Amino acid sequence: MKNEKARAPRNRTIDLTESEAAAFSAGILRPESISAETRNAVIWGDAFEVLKKLPAASFDLLFADPPYNLTKEFGRESFTRQSDDAYEVWLESWLQLCVPLLKKTASVYICGDWRSAAAIQRVGSTHFRLRNRITWEREKGRGAKANWKNAAEDIWFFTVSDEYTFDLDAVKTRRRVLAPYRVDGRPKDWDETANGNFRETHPSNLWTDISVPFWSMPENTDHPTQKPEKLLAKIILASTKPGDLVLDPFAGSGTTAAVSKKLGRDFVTIDADEHYCLLTLKRLQLAEADRSIQGFSDGVFWERNSGQNR
Repeated sequence: MKNEKARAPRNRTIDLTESEAAAFSAGILRPESISAETRNAVIWGDAFEVLKKLPAASFDLLFADPPYNLTKEFGRESFTRQSDDAYEVWLESWLQLCVPLLKKTASVYICGDWRSAAAIQRVGSTHFRLRNRITWEREKGRGAKANWKNAAEDIWFFTVSDEYTFDLDAVKTRRRVLAPYRVDGRPKDWDETANGNFRETHPSNLWTDISVPFWSMPENTDHPTQKPEKLLAKIILASTKPGDLVLDPFAGSGTTAAVSKKLGRDFVTIDADEHYCLLTLKRLQLAEADRSIQGFSDGVFWERNSGQNR
C-alpha cells in the first residue's frame, strides 16, 4: 500500500488510507470467483488470465487503454518499450482474447499515441470494422526543446459488425456562438441565454474540450496515465444504452467503472495492481453520492472554459 501523502488544503486528489484499503479489500473480485453472472465487478488479476474466464458474447462495449509502447511504471506494474513488431504481437495477444467476449452489436475503443497508432489500426482491423480515429487534445505536459510537444493522443473506434449503437443526441457539444445569425430577429440554429449564446453541434473526431485531471479536480488520482471522466462519458453515452455492459481490461485508476456507474451502465474492469483496484472501489463509493461529470451537464457536453466545464 502506498504511503499516505500530505496534501495542500485545496488538493482534491483521491487517495486511500490504510483503513480504507482494508475496508475495500473485501470488494475486490479474484479470477477464481468469476461466473457467467459477473457484473459491476472490479477484478484484481492479470488480464490475460481474467479474459479467458469471462462469459462469451456478453459485452456491449470494449474500452481498452493498454500501455503505450513506452517504458513506464504503473504503480507496482511496468511496461518496457519493445520493437514495433513485438508491440504489435503483444496487442494481438490480448485483443484476440477480447473478441469472443463481445456481442455482435458491440463497439470497441482502443487508446494509443502516435507511436502505437499504426499497430492499433492493423491489429484492430483484423478483428473489427474500423470506423474512425478520434484525436483528443492532451494539453498537460512539458514542452520539448528539439521536437514538437506531444499534446494529443488517439482513440481508435471499431465495431464488431455494421449493427451497433451510436447515440448522436447524447454526445452533442454546446459551443459558444461568436457571430450569431438571426432570421426575422430570432436566433437561427442557436439559443440565446442570460449566460451567452450557444449552439449544440455534432461531435467530431477532434476533441479539444477535454481537461486532463489535475490536483484540484475531484476525479484526480496519482495514476500516471489517468483518463478523464469526460472522455469516457462521451464514449459510453455514444456507444451504449442504459444497463449495457462495459469491459475495461486495463482499468488503472478506475475511470471506466466510475463513469459507467454514474451513467447507469454495468461494467467489468481488470487491473493487475491491487492498489488501483481498491482506489476504483473508493471512486465507485464516491459516485454513489455524486454522479456529476466535469464538463457534462444539462444533457450536453460543454466546450472547455465555457463556464460550465467545471
